[in-house]
Parts: sequence; C-alpha cells; structure tokens
Amino acid sequence: MKIINNIKKNAIIISIITIIVMYFVLKDDFKNIVNTLLTVDIKYILISILIFFISLFFKAYISYKTVDNKEKYSLLESIKHNVIIQFFNGITPFSTGGQPMEIYMLTKHDINASKGTMITLQNFIFYQIALVLFGIGAVIYNAIYDIFPKIPILRKLVLIGFIINTLVAVVIIIISISKKFTTSFIKFIINILYKLRLIKDKTKTKENWNRRINEFHECAEYLRKRKKLTLVGILFNFLSLAALYIIPLFILYSMGNFTSLSIKTTLISSAYVLLIGAFIPIPGGSGGIEYGFLQFFGNFLSKSEVGTALLIWRFITYYMPMIIGAIAFNFDERK
Repeated sequence: MKIINNIKKNAIIISIITIIVMYFVLKDDFKNIVNTLLTVDIKYILISILIFFISLFFKAYISYKTVDNKEKYSLLESIKHNVIIQFFNGITPFSTGGQPMEIYMLTKHDINASKGTMITLQNFIFYQIALVLFGIGAVIYNAIYDIFPKIPILRKLVLIGFIINTLVAVVIIIISISKKFTTSFIKFIINILYKLRLIKDKTKTKENWNRRINEFHECAEYLRKRKKLTLVGILFNFLSLAALYIIPLFILYSMGNFTSLSIKTTLISSAYVLLIGAFIPIPGGSGGIEYGFLQFFGNFLSKSEVGTALLIWRFITYYMPMIIGAIAFNFDERK
C-alpha cells in the first residue's frame, strides 16, 4: 500500500511539473510550435521510436546475458522486464525504483534474491562505466571545440553531474580492489555522522553498509573473472546510450531541418542534458532535463524548433516508455 501511495504521489509531482514545463515551452511561441507539431514527417518520428527501442534492446540483451540459467530466463522476458523497469525508473527520484523491481521480477523466474541482486549490480556497473566513458568523451570534445560558449552555468552543472557519476564509478573500482579499505573508510564516516547525531543506530547502519559492500565486492570479483562479459556489458550499454542520445537528430529531420545538427553535436548535447538530469532529485529529472535540453539544443535551433523537439523527445524517451511499462507491469501482475 505504501508503494502504491508513493507512486501516486510521484505521479502527481510529475504531472504538475509537466504542466509547468509545457506552459513555459509553449507560452511565447504557441502557434508556431503547434503548427510544427502538426506538420512533422511521421516517418522520422517512427524511426526515432524505433531507435529508442533499439536502445532498450541493447540493455535487455546484456541483462539476459548476465543470467546463467537461460532455461529460467529468456531474452523475451528480459525485454519485457526492461520495459517495466522504465516505468519504475521514471516514477522514482534518481531512477531508484528500477533495481528493486528488477530483483523482484527475477525472483518470479526462480532466481533467488541474492543472485538477482548480483545480476542487478552487474548491470548497474556496466551502465555506470559506459555513462562515465561517454561523459569523458563529451567533456573533452567540448573543452577542445567549445560548442556551448553561451551557457557557462549549465556547463558547470554538467561538470558536477559528470563528477558525481565518475565518483560512483571510482567507488565501484575501489570496492572491487580493496574491500578492507572500503569497510574501514565507511566505518570512519559512520562514526563521524553518529557523533554529529545524523545517524541514530550506528550498529545497524554499519551492518547495512557491510552487506552492500560485500555484495559489490562479490559482484566485482565475479566480473574480474569474466572479462569478456564485462567488456560486452560495457559495450552494449555504450551502444544503448549512443542510440538514446542520437534520437533528437531524427526528430529534427522530421521538421525538415537536415543541417542544424550533426551526429557529434547531437550526441554531446544529449549527453550533457542527461548528465544534468542525473542529480535532479525529482522523478525523471523533470524540470532540469527540459531546461537543459532547451539551453543546449537552443544553441543550434530556432525557438519553435527546439520547443517542438523537446516535446517530441520527452514523449518518446520518457512518457511513452512509462505508459508502456505501466501497462506491461499491470498485465504481468494480473497474469
């Protein structure tokens, strides 16, 4: 019941923010944006939707590969699970709802919770490393060519998002190399927080963190022994991100504009937008992602073009997957 209430609360938050964002996007150029929406080439919109599902397929495929027992878990089931995960990621802050749901769905295929946790951690590690590698490429490219000279504040926000994601990847590496050092460091931090009265139960907190560190270390050790799986996992997550990031280019093609964006500028702009969204504490990064999209892509597009592109892009990459995921989850649970 608590989970349902949280979903309803988050849905209300998303709806309110969506209405506010729609108002600011449409208020100054409503007529032109509506006219552009009505005249887009549906062929390129369908291609954009197809690319999104290709991105999803890459993630589903590597999720399938991480499960050893293929008799319990098929590629089709993995695709269905990743569709459902879209809903729970989209409805929770920082996309935290997808991982517990993934573990839950794996247990329904006779995969025990500890193994399910291991599989989920593996997928998280693959994604995090791919995200950081893409971020490094985007930051270096912009440092050399300076394609966003007009928006220094957002560039700083991107840098913060990049640093946060890089720190997560570094922590994963440290845990995999030295569990003892990580455990000692966490104990040190917990003791300080306890003295500052920011933690009530020191013993329970240490136990929880020790369990998580053990899970991460065990997962990292497993991946070190299976280097091919690790490389394939990172590669497929990288391809998944590339497919996701290229979608705005085809949305712009649907408006008849084939010159304003290149593949490079599209990939880097999208990477920057989603790096900002990574630390927005609102479901779906709502508000922050839309603002980032308008600012970064606004360097290359007219006001009506960037407003139209935002509405289509946000529907394809966020609202549509959530709707499909919610339907798939409801059907799966009823069945």
